[in-house]
Amino acid sequence: MSSEEVRPRERGAVRRRVASAVAAVVTVAAVVGVFTMPAGADSPEQVRVGASSNGLTLDGQPWWPTGLNAYQLATDWSVNFGCGAMVDLDAYFGSLPPNSVTRFNAFQALAVNKFSGEMDFGPMDAVFDAAARHNQFTIPVLSPQDSGCDDGQFKSRDWYTDDWKVANLIPGRATMSFQDWMHTAVDRWKNEPSVAAWELVGEPEPSLCTDAACNWWTRTCPSDSAQVLRQFFDTAGAELRAIDPNTLITAGYVGGGQCGTAGDDYQYVSESDFVDVLQYHDYGADGVPLPGDQWNGLARRIEQATTVGKPLLVAETGELAGSCESLATRATNIETKLTGQKSAGTAGALLWAFVPDPRPNECTMDIGPDDPLFDVITSLAS
Repeated sequence: MSSEEVRPRERGAVRRRVASAVAAVVTVAAVVGVFTMPAGADSPEQVRVGASSNGLTLDGQPWWPTGLNAYQLATDWSVNFGCGAMVDLDAYFGSLPPNSVTRFNAFQALAVNKFSGEMDFGPMDAVFDAAARHNQFTIPVLSPQDSGCDDGQFKSRDWYTDDWKVANLIPGRATMSFQDWMHTAVDRWKNEPSVAAWELVGEPEPSLCTDAACNWWTRTCPSDSAQVLRQFFDTAGAELRAIDPNTLITAGYVGGGQCGTAGDDYQYVSESDFVDVLQYHDYGADGVPLPGDQWNGLARRIEQATTVGKPLLVAETGELAGSCESLATRATNIETKLTGQKSAGTAGALLWAFVPDPRPNECTMDIGPDDPLFDVITSLAS
């Protein structure tokens, strides 16, 4: 979800790994369909999380994971500038159904000490440690498209061509380029048992700003945007895979017709050898399992995922509740939506977004610790 749509504490993305798999195509008798593993990965039986044309697998068995976006897990106000309220990590991971997936912000700014200006991995290490203690999975998002809670740099076309390799030094937030941060983060946490997949950029979109505020309604989309985004995944993905050949890479698309992934471009970018799991982000169609039109709707995205032989994770599903709708009604709508999506062939669902301090008297997408949506993801988890 972009920063235009959420309050500052809700800006973000998420990432990390469960165990891994993808790139060289191998036929596995235990899984119907094509099972993919990263080039150079260990044999399938040594990899916990896999991707096939039929979906995700865990320990060789079909797996339709559920879970939450919890973008602020690495917030520690005694160390970093944070991204929302601090979270009791053990309480959070302990509240999830077994083998859940949490997508969270693993941005460089959350690994920089705001006082010393030096790297400080303590808050992020704590997230992986807590996930491992509770046998849960994570998808760490290494950077956001809109710069929220990170370095303040909106990612325009130039970033995807060259600037991701250039340091944008921001005191207390950035000490290196995204390329160097990716190398640092993946090398540090590549052996963490919780990481299900790495996500390079949340909601990538190589558009061009036309005003100082870079408002979404004034941006333009260059004609080569799909090629630019595909080249980014081919290049950055190859570098990531060289460091960690055993973990899936997921592309954090919105999926609704954004610059670089509109229409058939979604499939073209997804054909990259370094995109193992596709994404779709679902907002604004409450209770409708397959929202969108024939060109950019979820049904079309499922078809395209099937064509390229890769699973599609609905990595963000959000609905407003609180002062504008009861939590019970929202839970019913989302259960209807996810049940239909599961039947239609999606590979799992993550809800937007857990917060430790929900605002019941406001109209928000907050999912607090006692929200009935926890019962929904438990009932749908496989």
